[in-house]
Amino acid sequence: MSTSYWPVYEKLSSATMGRPAYLMCPPFSHTVDHHNNIWMKEYQPGDGNIDYRRGLLQFLELYHFIASEALVYLLPTPAKCGLQDQVFTANLAFVPEHLPGRETVVVSNFSSEPRKGETGYGVKFFETMGYQTLVAPFRFEGEAELKHLYDNVYIGGYGERSDAKTYEWMAENFDMKIIQVEETDPYLYHLDCSIFPLSHEETLVCTEIFTPEEIKQIESVTDIIDVSADVAYSGICNSLRLDNIILNASNIHDLKAGTEDYQFEIAKNRVLEDICAERGFEIAYFNLSEYMKSGALLSCMIMHLNRHSYSIRTV
Repeated sequence: MSTSYWPVYEKLSSATMGRPAYLMCPPFSHTVDHHNNIWMKEYQPGDGNIDYRRGLLQFLELYHFIASEALVYLLPTPAKCGLQDQVFTANLAFVPEHLPGRETVVVSNFSSEPRKGETGYGVKFFETMGYQTLVAPFRFEGEAELKHLYDNVYIGGYGERSDAKTYEWMAENFDMKIIQVEETDPYLYHLDCSIFPLSHEETLVCTEIFTPEEIKQIESVTDIIDVSADVAYSGICNSLRLDNIILNASNIHDLKAGTEDYQFEIAKNRVLEDICAERGFEIAYFNLSEYMKSGALLSCMIMHLNRHSYSIRTV
């Protein structure tokens, strides 16, 4: 092969290729052996058991849809690693969007016992990919806790899983402006449960769980689309933007019409559909019932390597 090709390859990366890029992980180590969040503890004995074949099919449906429009890296799952939550890559790390080349990654510092082993595998993967790789010096659970709005402006959640000191460290080292909000609702213990940036201008926020001062700070940097706690519990903020499509988890077809769960789910879907219709977004729903048994929804399963989709204007 002619060496004249190599300069072209050197300029391309998942961060700079001009297309969305994400990280996912096949669910080969996924289990519910350790109940490490409140959602998992809600299941009656036996109800939370995973159908692994169905779970793999659900993963593949989501993966194939995203990969049809974007570059999707797959994180290797080491044999017999015992990492029950490694499939939830949104918690693994965070790539600061505003840094030149997006070549820096901050790997999570887990406090949840079943997840602590993920850090070492994450470091090896990102170093192999050529990233400048750092491990957060304090508790931190990746982009599920830190939302990019635009430029160097972010919202960071702290509480059960992440420490506010992590954001002070990031602000000092990466020139980041981070609006810090405390997560006090045990059912919304990651920020992707209560905040979802829809565009550079507008952000879904479950305002009722934050203080007036926190809301004032958020309002100073983005226009708020207020969503209720009920639809937040059902996962309206656990969404992903892929170009002009909003991806969201819904098991509506598994639920019996007229039940309380059905009413909550259909209410969430209708609110999201109204928000998207007004702004020119399409919606794609995915049944991720086997991952709900881990207390997880769609946004948990995907980590951004870039946020190219947010450069697209819909209206």
